[in-house]
Amino acid sequence: MLRRPAWLRHWTLWPALAVLLLVFIVPVAQLLWQSVAGADGRLDAANYTRLFQTSLYLRLLGSTFRIAAWTTIVCLVVGYPVAYLLANVGQRTRGRLLIWVLMPFWTSVLVRSFAWMVILGREGLLNQWLQGLGLAKEPLELMYNLAAVLVGMAHALMPLAIMTMLAVMQNIDGNLTRAAATMGARGAHVFWRIYFPLSLPGVAAAGLLTFISALGFFITPTLLGSPREAMIAQIIVTQIDETLNWGFAGAVAMLLLIASIAVFYLFDRLLGMAALTGDSGEVANQSRPGMLRRAGIWLGRYALSTMGWLCAWTGQAFEALTRRAGHRRPQFPKRWGLWTFGLTAILFLAAPSFFLVPISFSANNYFAWPPKGFSLQWYDAYFSSTLWQQATLRSVGVGLATAAASLLLGVPCAFVLARHRLRGKSGIMALLLMPMVMPHIIVALALFYAFSKVGLVGTSTGLVLGHTVFALPYVVITVMAVLRNYDTRLDQAAYTLGATRLTTFRRITLPLIGTGIMTAFLFAFVKSFDELTVALFVSGGVSTTLPRQMWTDALLNVTPTLAAVSTVILVFVTAVIFCGEYLKKRGAHR
Repeated sequence: MLRRPAWLRHWTLWPALAVLLLVFIVPVAQLLWQSVAGADGRLDAANYTRLFQTSLYLRLLGSTFRIAAWTTIVCLVVGYPVAYLLANVGQRTRGRLLIWVLMPFWTSVLVRSFAWMVILGREGLLNQWLQGLGLAKEPLELMYNLAAVLVGMAHALMPLAIMTMLAVMQNIDGNLTRAAATMGARGAHVFWRIYFPLSLPGVAAAGLLTFISALGFFITPTLLGSPREAMIAQIIVTQIDETLNWGFAGAVAMLLLIASIAVFYLFDRLLGMAALTGDSGEVANQSRPGMLRRAGIWLGRYALSTMGWLCAWTGQAFEALTRRAGHRRPQFPKRWGLWTFGLTAILFLAAPSFFLVPISFSANNYFAWPPKGFSLQWYDAYFSSTLWQQATLRSVGVGLATAAASLLLGVPCAFVLARHRLRGKSGIMALLLMPMVMPHIIVALALFYAFSKVGLVGTSTGLVLGHTVFALPYVVITVMAVLRNYDTRLDQAAYTLGATRLTTFRRITLPLIGTGIMTAFLFAFVKSFDELTVALFVSGGVSTTLPRQMWTDALLNVTPTLAAVSTVILVFVTAVIFCGEYLKKRGAHR
């Protein structure tokens, strides 16, 4: 049989790339053209001349990368133990803990920011506790600084990092660590030399997703930070929202895009895209990595060996000291430290959501703590409003359609990138991840101009297309991270027994990667459900979504109705999760 050409063998890539080309590349290119187009339509470098006349915008770019990097570090350092805990507990316990981990995802970014303002304000909950305990004589300045911005952004992005790492950790064979232990390896060496390297694909994917998602933040830095913590997305929003200077906004967006592509290049040179594409170590070694890649491999191995030796030596030294002092080593419950750290981190993620519940029953007409009185007026304002109900139903419908479309496009694309060697894989990965790097406000304006020409402004179809552009990268990266540790010999064994590819996928592959698929669906739904910038422009004031309605309500009058809406969403999602767990257990007993 004649060998089919590569473009035909990898045809499942084309639907996703075609959607990105038509719904993302072309509209954004038209908008970015405004940055180099003069009034007469000819090339004009005036916007870029203004961009580099001063060092202001380069400093803003550096501040953006600095804040995104610190946010990524916090999410990985705090999120990894939580993901490890979730991966090594029973299924029932994992399901219960995941509800609290995912709570920030089900709360609007606006409401989360308002909640942190109330918690960290001069008269907020934290200052009241510190003064009540005698740790502070006067209110501390906990807001409008870098720490407040990092707290707000880490709270928003940590569930993303945890779920991405968890999807990979659940596929690590526990027999490998047990085999190392039976051969005499201490717990520290087992973790750093066996478990942690196997989880690195999830860590790399989580770090990249968190970093590039943090680059486009503008709501949290605006509400919790000061001008010193300004991010470049805020400048873009200002140029478009206040001055309507699309040309200069396009120039600033181009600066951010070029810097982000440079980060992708360094990531590929240092760590290799194999961490994201799922290539095996043998395949990666055949490409003869460059100097940076070899240096990264050597430093990584040396760091893992050092950490294993250091942890083992610390444990031995502690045992020796307690033995010499004549004291018995204190006996703690198994993994007590991991449970303590994990539950503390989960409390950090879930606390602001619970903090909003009492405010939703407050008799106050504004966000305040402690809430005064008891009233159901805010729930009555929500349930009796036709506008709120229509916005809620439209957000749920658009979110489900977006998640389904993202899975149909992203899962086949992830399989090709994870299991096949093809030219330009790094370029395809950069293209798939580009919607996450580009500030959403730019894409939203680009979609508005493109959709206005074909009559999609103010329609649910336009919202689904716009949301799919942002949700697709999350699906691709999540599924690829799961496939990184998937044993393809199981599929090959099914083929030798006569199973077709479709039967093998349905009976073997899909059940084994079901957690990753559900995680990808969840990411896509949440991304659509909480998407605000696309709705601000593409909805056209007709197809109002829940985030847009909450944004409008927040601009006009910040009332506890926002807290009531968030509480209703939390109750609804919790009920759905419990129903899903019940159906899963019922199906397992059959």
